[in-house]
Amino acid sequence: MLKRKIERRGKKLRKLEGRQLKRLMNFARGLLSIALSLSLLALPEIVTAQTVTFSEAQVQEGKQVYDLNCASCHGVNLEGAAVIPGLSDATFASKWSEAPLEQFARDLQRMPPGNQDAISEENYRQLVAYILSNNGVASVTDDETIDLGLQADLYLPQLIENSRVRNFVIAEGAAQILNNYTTVTQDMLLNPPEEDWLLWQGSYDNHGFSRLDKINRQTVTDLELSWRMPLQTGVNNPGPIVHDGVMYLFTFPDTVLAIDARNGALLWRYEYQSEVAASQKKGIALFGDTVYMPTSDLHVLALNARSGELEWDYEIKTDEKYEGYHLRMAPFIVGDTVIQGITSLRIPEGGWIEGIDRETGAQKWRFYTIPRPGEPGGNTWNGIPMEERSGGSVWNAGAYDPELNLVYFGVAPTYNTAPLLYPVNIDGITNDALYTNATIALNPDSGELVWHYQHIENDQWDLDWAFERQIINISFEGEKRKAVINMGKLGILDAVDAATGEFLFSMDMGLQNVVTAINPETGYKTINPYTIPQLEEQRLICSNHYGAKSWPPAAFNPISRKLFLPLNEGCLEVGPDGRYQILTTNIQMREALFPGSNGNMGRIQALDLDTQEFDWRHRQPSPVISSILATAGGIVFAGDLNRHFRAFDDDTGEILWEALLDDVPSSTIITYEIEGIQYVAIVAGQTGYHVNDWARMYGIFAEPEGMPVNDAPKGGAAIWVYALEH
Repeated sequence: MLKRKIERRGKKLRKLEGRQLKRLMNFARGLLSIALSLSLLALPEIVTAQTVTFSEAQVQEGKQVYDLNCASCHGVNLEGAAVIPGLSDATFASKWSEAPLEQFARDLQRMPPGNQDAISEENYRQLVAYILSNNGVASVTDDETIDLGLQADLYLPQLIENSRVRNFVIAEGAAQILNNYTTVTQDMLLNPPEEDWLLWQGSYDNHGFSRLDKINRQTVTDLELSWRMPLQTGVNNPGPIVHDGVMYLFTFPDTVLAIDARNGALLWRYEYQSEVAASQKKGIALFGDTVYMPTSDLHVLALNARSGELEWDYEIKTDEKYEGYHLRMAPFIVGDTVIQGITSLRIPEGGWIEGIDRETGAQKWRFYTIPRPGEPGGNTWNGIPMEERSGGSVWNAGAYDPELNLVYFGVAPTYNTAPLLYPVNIDGITNDALYTNATIALNPDSGELVWHYQHIENDQWDLDWAFERQIINISFEGEKRKAVINMGKLGILDAVDAATGEFLFSMDMGLQNVVTAINPETGYKTINPYTIPQLEEQRLICSNHYGAKSWPPAAFNPISRKLFLPLNEGCLEVGPDGRYQILTTNIQMREALFPGSNGNMGRIQALDLDTQEFDWRHRQPSPVISSILATAGGIVFAGDLNRHFRAFDDDTGEILWEALLDDVPSSTIITYEIEGIQYVAIVAGQTGYHVNDWARMYGIFAEPEGMPVNDAPKGGAAIWVYALEH
C-alpha cells in the first residue's frame, strides 16, 4: 500500500515538474525574443544582396551601342574571335555569374580601346543590359529606363551560356539592308557606279580616283567624323569595298565584316579559323553575289555577300604546305577567273599567280614568276639550279584592260642575291633573274604570258618594282598612247606600252643613287658601281629597301591629268657594319637620312604625265604611309605616321583640311556616297612592314633632327569614316 502511494506521489510530482519546466521554457523563450528584439534595434539593417534589373528598352538601346562599337571585335552574337574573348560563352558565364556589378562595369568601361570617350555612361548601362540579356537574364519591364547605377552595390545574376554562337552570323535587322544588294556584273566592274567603291583601287585601271565631288575645295573644311568602328589590332593593310550601301572589309585575323556604310553597324561577320599565324593582307574582292577572301593558310574562300555563308573553299597547293608563302594581295577577278598572287619567301619555287574558276572554285591555271630551267627566261638565273632560285612574289592586285584582254602584275625581286652578283660569262646565260622586278602581261582566261618588261635586272638591294600598275591614256611624242605606269622603291617611274610592253619614258624623283643613267630608247638602267654590294667599306645607298615608293598606291586624276605619288625619303649605310642583313651577299645595313632632307621624310609629289614634268610637291617630317585618293572635287587625301589625315588642293598642294586620328593609318583610302551624302573612309591601327619600317626609322632620326614625334597613346585599330555636316 505504501509503495503504491509513493508511486502516485511521484507521478504527480513529475507532472508538476513537467508543467513548471514547460512554463519556465516558454518564459525563457519570451525573454530571448525580447532580448533579440532589443539588441536588433542597436544593429545596422541586414540587407539581402540585390541583383541587376533592366528594361527591354535598355536592351534594345544597348544593342545599337554594341553593334556600332563592339560587334566588329566581339562578334555579332557576342561570340568573340581568335584572341578576343566572347561575351556569351561558358567562360564568360563562369567568370561573371553573381559577380559585383561595379567590377564588371570597370572592365566594360575600358572598351573600346583608346576610344572610351565615344561611349557615355548611359551607353555603358545599356551595354550591361544588352550583354546580360544575351546571357539568359530577362528584362523586367518593356519600356521603362531603370536606374542601373554602375557604382551601385548590385550583383550580376546567374548567367546562362548563349548557344547562338556560329562561325558566321547575321545581325538582327540586317536583312533589309542586305536585300538591297544588287548583283555585281562584269560591266559594273568595267564602269563602276560613282557612288560605289568596287575594287581595291576603285577601278580596273587602278586610278584610285572617284568622280564624286560633293566634298570639294569649298566644302572640305566642313568634313567631320561620321562614325568609327573599332577593329582588332593586327598586321593588315585593308582596302574597303562598298556596294549598295554595304561596306565589306577584311580585318585581322582572317575575318570579313559586312557593315552598314551609313553608320558602322555590323551586318554580318565571318572569321576563318586557321592554325597558321595571321599574315598581312590588302583586302577582298566582290563579284556577282560573292565576296572572295584570301586566308593565311593559302585558301581562297567564296562567301555569300548577303549572309557571309561559305560557298566554296579552294586550297592553293604548294611543295611545303604554308611555310614561307602568303596571300597578301586582294583577289583580282576578271570574267570567270579569280586571280590570286602568291608571296614566297622561300627557296626553291618562288612566287606565282593562280587562276581559279569563279563559280566552282577549281584551279584554271598557274603562272610561275620564276622560270624553270629550260623554260623561256630560265637561262637568266646565272646558271643556278631551281633549288637556289627564290622570290618573284606577287603581292599587289593587278590592273585589267578589257580592249586588250590583258591583266598586268608587278613581280618582286629575289632574296638569294649572292649567286647572281657577278655573271658566269657563259654564252646564253645572264644574271638578269626574270621575271623579278618586271611588269608581266597575262591573258586572264589562260594565264599565258603575252609580254614582259623588266624595269631593273639583278636587283641586289631589295628594291621591289612590284607595286600597282595603272593604265593611263597619255600623250607621248605627239601621239596618244595607252600606257602601263608604275614605280619601284627607287622612286623611278616607268611607262610602257600596254599592248606590247615597249618602253616609252622614265621619270626619276631624285631620291636614289643606284641608277646613273636611263637609256631613252629601251629604258635600260646603268648601275652606279659605287653601290654594288661589298664588305670593304660603308657606303650610302639611296633609296632604302623601305622604299621611296612602296605598297601605298598612287592616284591619277583623269580630269586634271595629274598623278599623285606617296613618297618617302630615306637611305641606307651598307657595308661591313650595320644593324641587320636581309640578302645573301651578307652586306650589313642600317638606316640613314637622305642627304639634304632637312628633317623631312614624307613627300607627296604631283606629276603632269602628258608633259612628263613635275608639278607641286609637299614635304613633311612624318612619312606618308597610306594610299593617295584623288577626287573630282579637286581633293587629294593622304595619311601619315604622325596620325594626320589630310586633304590637299590637287592644283596647288595646299592643305585644306586635316584630322588627327588616334592611331596610325595603314590602308587604302576610299570614298563613296549613300542617299546623297559623300563619305571618306580610312583604317588606322592595323600595321605591316611599311608602317613598322618607317616608324622604326622615324624613331631613330626624329629627335636628333628636331622632328616632332607624336607619341600620344595609341587608340587601337578602327575604321574612321568622315562626311560633310548633314
